[in-house]
Amino acid sequence: MPFRPEPEFQHGRPARVGVLLCNLGTPDEATPAATRRYLAEFLSDPRVIEIPPALWKPILHGVILRTRPAKSAAKYRDIWTHDGSPLMVWSRKQATMLRGYLGERGHAVSVRLAMRYGNPSVASRLDELKADGCTRVLVVPLYPQYSGTTTASVFDAVADWARQVRHVPELRFVNRFHDDPGYIRALAHSVQQHWQIHGRPDKLVMSFHGVPERTLTLGDPYHCECLKTARLLAERLALKDGEWGVSFQSRFGKAKWLEPATQTVLEQLGRAGTRRVDVVCPGFVADCLETLEEIAIEGQESFKAAGGQDFHYIPCLNDDPLWLAALAEIVQDHLQGWPTRSADGSAAAATRERALAAGAKA
Repeated sequence: MPFRPEPEFQHGRPARVGVLLCNLGTPDEATPAATRRYLAEFLSDPRVIEIPPALWKPILHGVILRTRPAKSAAKYRDIWTHDGSPLMVWSRKQATMLRGYLGERGHAVSVRLAMRYGNPSVASRLDELKADGCTRVLVVPLYPQYSGTTTASVFDAVADWARQVRHVPELRFVNRFHDDPGYIRALAHSVQQHWQIHGRPDKLVMSFHGVPERTLTLGDPYHCECLKTARLLAERLALKDGEWGVSFQSRFGKAKWLEPATQTVLEQLGRAGTRRVDVVCPGFVADCLETLEEIAIEGQESFKAAGGQDFHYIPCLNDDPLWLAALAEIVQDHLQGWPTRSADGSAAAATRERALAAGAKA
């Protein structure tokens, strides 16, 4: 098997440390063609669809990719911004701001953003980090709760790249940060800020992305980590029993998924005469189709159609300074023992302003 070309070796060039942030991905455009390409890659991942390929591929290519792209593209158009996909816009800002936060703390590291599916790919960004002279790379999947369907899939993509590389850099991975104090503090602050402006709801629903129930019985810790995140957030907000609940969204196919389903919960609350519901999505660190369309639009419609009155979606952490500071702490903790300090030990060479000016690289 031919290996990927190695960057030209430069004698005397100091070795660098790289940080690779990785989120799920998004179509390049809100069109059926672009959405089809994205879904074809996403739904071909055996981590996502645990059905034997011989059975799954005819369904995927014969049915799903013929009907679903147009419907999904229409939903993407509802949330698309002037700058493109919200997930990409926010993820780029996070990578840029992380570079600045780390620079202010004296860490001279290269930061890149990749998407597990679509562009920019994990392989292309790892190639860039090698070209930057990075001999050590920390991979940070932007999924707070570990799941084989998400976090482990990022590991697969890195391993696939490494199999094609002659000189593999030293690698580290962040598996999870579902109970990280800084992450929980940032979540609570975002909710409190919303309540300071809009008042408090009758019920706070914490909606997490769903996965098939069988993953829990097979040993995936995702469900337990979602519940722990929710409990810690509720404690931080000083919520009482009955004032909050957990649900799971984004069901796909006919298999039994984790329950209760977010749509079912919202409909039940509406029928019960609940005046106001707020929904927050702690499993997403950047707003995307699943939050802006599925929750803020469809969720609101379901709640009100069932008799509910007032619905509030609380945005994801996005570019919240508390969240970026927490992410910088998580990264810094995992970089321990690697030489990341700038020559003078200060942040002068990598202030936040310079990082923002170089944001296009993310």
